[in-house]
Amino acid sequence: MDSTIDRFGTSRFEASRNRLASLAYRLLGSANDAEDVVQDTFLHWQAADRLRIKVPEAWLTKVATNLCLDRLRSAQVRRERTAGAWLPEPLLDGDPMLGPADTFEQRESVSLAVLTLMERLPPHERAVYVLREAFSYGHAEIAEILDITESASQQHLHRARQRITAARRGGGEVDRASARRIVEEFLAAASSGRTERLVALLTDDATAISDGAGGLAKTLLRYDTPQRIAAIVRAGLTPTPAKRRLAGGTPALHYAVVNGAPALLFVVGDRVAGSVTFDIAGGRIATVRGIAAPARLVRLTEAWRQDGPDTPLIAQW
Repeated sequence: MDSTIDRFGTSRFEASRNRLASLAYRLLGSANDAEDVVQDTFLHWQAADRLRIKVPEAWLTKVATNLCLDRLRSAQVRRERTAGAWLPEPLLDGDPMLGPADTFEQRESVSLAVLTLMERLPPHERAVYVLREAFSYGHAEIAEILDITESASQQHLHRARQRITAARRGGGEVDRASARRIVEEFLAAASSGRTERLVALLTDDATAISDGAGGLAKTLLRYDTPQRIAAIVRAGLTPTPAKRRLAGGTPALHYAVVNGAPALLFVVGDRVAGSVTFDIAGGRIATVRGIAAPARLVRLTEAWRQDGPDTPLIAQW
């Protein structure tokens, strides 16, 4: 292939890289898997007769989407995700993989809450939901990407919206100042042992989910009453030598925004050892998600190192 054409083809692909990564992340909930899909899409692009591709963006979107669907349908992924220990990979605010964030639907589609809910959707419903809500594709375009009819695309979107709306727990968007204040109150109550204040900060139907102190548990740990959550949080946020050994040192606790939600990061040196994110509804906390598995924190740690640390809420935990 002519080197000029090849360079032009590479530059066309690079112009779409972040969008493709954001699409794949929304569909797969894993930054590492999304990066693999983008690389596989590039290999398909290199091997294609690009002079015959009329709309490169549409072609790349179709390839990337279907590569994601192939992964979602694979036996290995089904086993991993039905084993009960799967959570979406958290991303720090500003990560380009989070993608478009101009509308509420775009921001919500990358929240940990919706990424988790999408695990319940069949692959085609998930793809239609993401393409429509996050990337504003029309049903004719989606039908072409997925090789389905426009009517089928509309039906998939309707069912996906119904399922996500029925299971959604959040109360809409919360301004960042209020979100930070609630999280700081939560941390202060947990650090002081004021269990009754923790209970008051939680909604009556609050839930907490954890991957078990670094993925040591075979299934996710779940707690579903404010009193139980408060007790677990109080115990979990009480530092001990064993917890510090597990974290690899003495963490500092920082406030952050992760997948659009307020979060606490446990940082040892320049490494994020744990992330706790909060869904807020009606001025109270509806969901707490604790993630400490190192494999889920690789990209978040890389972004944290690039952004540089801010003043911690607790310098030595």
